Amino acid sequence: MTDDESPRPRGRATSDPSGSFSVSLERGLSILSAFTGNRSVLGIADLARAVGLNKSTTHRYVATLTKLEYIQQDPETKKYFLGPRAADLGFAAIDSMELTRVAGPLLQALADETGFTASMGLCDGSDVVYVDRRRSGRRSSLAMDLNLHVGSRLPAYCTSMGKVLLAYRDPAALRQILDRTDMARRGPKTITNREQLTAALAKVRQSGVAMNDEELAPGLRSFAAPVRDRSGEVVAAVNVAVHLTVAPTTVEALAGRIEPPLRRAAAEISKRLGYRPQA
Repeated sequence: MTDDESPRPRGRATSDPSGSFSVSLERGLSILSAFTGNRSVLGIADLARAVGLNKSTTHRYVATLTKLEYIQQDPETKKYFLGPRAADLGFAAIDSMELTRVAGPLLQALADETGFTASMGLCDGSDVVYVDRRRSGRRSSLAMDLNLHVGSRLPAYCTSMGKVLLAYRDPAALRQILDRTDMARRGPKTITNREQLTAALAKVRQSGVAMNDEELAPGLRSFAAPVRDRSGEVVAAVNVAVHLTVAPTTVEALAGRIEPPLRRAAAEISKRLGYRPQA
């Protein structure tokens, strides 16, 4: 029996009409999931039984996961336990859940106060990923839906939250991200020049707020501020998005209205995450 013909791990789906299911990924995750509770240290035979694969197949997956540091091997017992990269995934999930739990009520209050949709996003490479999104409860003409939802991704270079998250990256990481970014024109005012974007990011660091003025799409404006954790690192961004059809005013007037509550919301989320600004 070949690796592709060997049984699927126990308790898993056996069909995928879309053809997009990855058996290899499923097996690797099944092996990681076997390390639970009092089964934190396992040998190859233990893992093979737990996931329903033969020993040789299990060993190949374990060897790969060990090389990638998701699993480590005890040199004396030859048994395996979860490695640092698996722990990083766990901490990231916990941090993300804590972030949205803390931010949710404050985002809703921001949306209600401004009358516009408020969102929070995280940086994932050259994208910003939406992790929370709250509409205003006013039920007025100011409310709008940008057809975005939790999990939506947008390019960081032409969005307000993305610019906040890029602005506070260390220079080496920022260069790597920009090297992978296709700065295509998305809206009438998209910044497509790398030097101009770098200058704009420097202004974001100085002011503490990023603005998107029709850079992502015609008529769309948004303002974003950073969220910091207890170490002071920028871990997320909060924004308020507005369309010219519901707020036909100048950028300056809009900023004067939105920036104060936006800054307060971002500061309060940061405070509840343990951030204390230096005097």
